[in-house]
Amino acid sequence: MISPDPIVARALIVEGIGRRGFLRAATAVTAATMGSSLLGASPAAAGTRSSVPAAPLQPGTGPIDGDHYLPSTPEAVRWGYVPAIGATPALRIASGETVTIDTVSHEGILEDQGRDPIAYFGRHQVAPEGVLTDAVAIARDYNRTPRNFDVDGPHVITGPIFVEGAEPGDVLKVETLSAVPRVPYGVVSSRHGKGALARTADGGAPAGITVEEVMPPVATDGRATKDPLRYGNVSTFTSVRAGKGGGAVGVMPFGSGRGEVVFPLQPFMGTMGVAHTTAAGETAPELNSIPPTLGGGNIDIRLLGPDSAFYLPVHGEGALFYVGDPHLAMGDGEVALTALEGSLRATFRLTVCKPGSGDAPSVAYRYPFAETPDVWVPIGLSDPDGSANGQGTDLNVAMRRAVVNALDFLEHDQGMDRPTAYAYLSAAANFTVSQVVDRTVGVHGAISKSHFPTG
Repeated sequence: MISPDPIVARALIVEGIGRRGFLRAATAVTAATMGSSLLGASPAAAGTRSSVPAAPLQPGTGPIDGDHYLPSTPEAVRWGYVPAIGATPALRIASGETVTIDTVSHEGILEDQGRDPIAYFGRHQVAPEGVLTDAVAIARDYNRTPRNFDVDGPHVITGPIFVEGAEPGDVLKVETLSAVPRVPYGVVSSRHGKGALARTADGGAPAGITVEEVMPPVATDGRATKDPLRYGNVSTFTSVRAGKGGGAVGVMPFGSGRGEVVFPLQPFMGTMGVAHTTAAGETAPELNSIPPTLGGGNIDIRLLGPDSAFYLPVHGEGALFYVGDPHLAMGDGEVALTALEGSLRATFRLTVCKPGSGDAPSVAYRYPFAETPDVWVPIGLSDPDGSANGQGTDLNVAMRRAVVNALDFLEHDQGMDRPTAYAYLSAAANFTVSQVVDRTVGVHGAISKSHFPTG
């Protein structure tokens, strides 16, 4: 008899009898039995929660708060592409239920890093047991689609999740309840031809800078070799530790180790989306995971951490929600190409909002929209159909759309007349560059709820 993979087995048991039933059954097992049970004895499971994990949160171990659990097995992910309308779901849940997802960062498993996370992280003094087993499995065993480093998106996309009752014309409300780092390290990468200071396709410099100011430096560009390991891309390993106030911080040494820069973590999912289009195949250009779309996707807005709500217009039955691109921290603009990328265990509540219910902002029925406890977040994209019909990268277009979406929200949801709303935005709202590196660039606004009587 072949023993089942404990990660998959645990997920199947949870889905079969429910998260609470699974926990009731588990607590009835003796301590000796639990040592080898599917709960997986680990320091993370036995100890209290910490923003800096004492040991990796391996799949299926440690606290799992959702009604459902979805691991990132090679069979449950798409590497570099998002699901199309009609894709086979990895999980089905009812509206209003919660799901915990073990997401996997692409950094450390990509082809220009050797596609061997044990070796890659080992070069940064991470022991093999400090590497996530699902990252290892994806790098080694993923075969759903062939990989082409120069064409495919980099992101490991988990899902999709079919939400019962979701139909085209609805909105899926995505509440991030928690986002916990699974390992005490992450990676920031800068790759040739990508990022705010990227070399242009003809080998020159983009407008506003010289060739000498291109990053990474032109002299290190090895893409002509066609071997990703020789491309000369730059990946900066960043350790995570407890800061002076007890919160987790990222630490980047510099000057050959003589100094270090320390900054706080702000975990969030860079990619959250719903299926937005049909496609002829799983690697169709319109499904590439890099550009954000009207279905959300690689939206890269750092406000979308715990306690936020992200509203997505539903384009297909069941919505088909997916996640990827977990971030430990990111500055607005994401200028180098990536954030501080690191795997997260994230829990979401997924709720279907019907037209006319008042459960979602009116803008969200046609365009992504978000909010936090403090602000409403209108969003603008330079080319919201992604890679279809060409690729627009004009930041002014994204800005205009964010402002129009803000005006529509203030007029239709807050009852402001449009001229006054326009004046208010100019006086008191903030519009910020979300990112300039995802082909489709983004701008988001922040409208303070405290400025409004109902805020």
